[in-house]
Amino acid sequence: MLRSLLLYLSEAPWARRLMMNWGVARRVALRFVAGETDDQAVEAVRAVNQKGMTATLDLLGESVTDEQEARAMAASYQKLMSRVAAEQLDTWISVKLTALGLDISEALAHDNMRSLLDCARDTDLRVTIDMEGSDITQTTLDMFHALRAEGYDNVRAVIQAYLYRSDDDIAALAAEGAGVRLCKGAYNEPPEIAYPKKADVDEAYKRQTRVLLDAAAQGLGYPGIATHDEAMIEAAKQYAADHAIDRHAYEFQMLYGVRTNLQEELAAAGYNVRVYVPFGQAWYPYFMRRLAERPANIWFFVSNFFKA
Repeated sequence: MLRSLLLYLSEAPWARRLMMNWGVARRVALRFVAGETDDQAVEAVRAVNQKGMTATLDLLGESVTDEQEARAMAASYQKLMSRVAAEQLDTWISVKLTALGLDISEALAHDNMRSLLDCARDTDLRVTIDMEGSDITQTTLDMFHALRAEGYDNVRAVIQAYLYRSDDDIAALAAEGAGVRLCKGAYNEPPEIAYPKKADVDEAYKRQTRVLLDAAAQGLGYPGIATHDEAMIEAAKQYAADHAIDRHAYEFQMLYGVRTNLQEELAAAGYNVRVYVPFGQAWYPYFMRRLAERPANIWFFVSNFFKA
């Protein structure tokens, strides 16, 4: 119930207005968000790289309903990509289609994605299309496949393990050698389309990880195993070891500010680790979804509230 409440609040306009004007919430959000400016994001990526890990930059924003704002988002990403390339930072880019105007038209989002991928190709970067709510899962995958068909081999997809459909999606993406980030899922989905029980989500996640690792062993794709759950991490490591899958054929992906010690331990053990670095002024929905994921995050918020 608490998770459902927090996910509801992540989408409620009144809650967004309240929290974004509350200094305590802004300060605590900086645990999970690298800042609000390009400069802060760049410095966060530099620090991650200095620890022997790669990064993915996400300029926060979603559900854009103004065409000019959507094109401005694409332009901001292009500027960011040029900068990280010039400063030789080891990072990819992650973007939500609704930030690029999907809620206005698929054509607008598609056009903006082409502009990002062209820029990414020029700067030798890869772009991951973030997965959002289940209402646009098929639309997102359709656009991913369309872009691949247009020759963009620098685009990656995300699959959320908790959806019933994800076993089939993972099988198809693995067979074609697509780059995939596999996460458990962070939206409030009904039991008709997503596993409501954590144990079932965990089993789905392990199943889908094995499919991606099998493909990677054949040189098909480069999976990102995106989780902070040590049981899922150990299961992936054990499966890869049992099947002689080189640890450089895949990577673990974790969020900025979450389980930092574990990130560094994995990197020190020789595993590829990528840190997802979000930044920007539209931090509220992202922050609330992080609170919903783990009770420890909520206690972190509460403890800082009483220190304010």
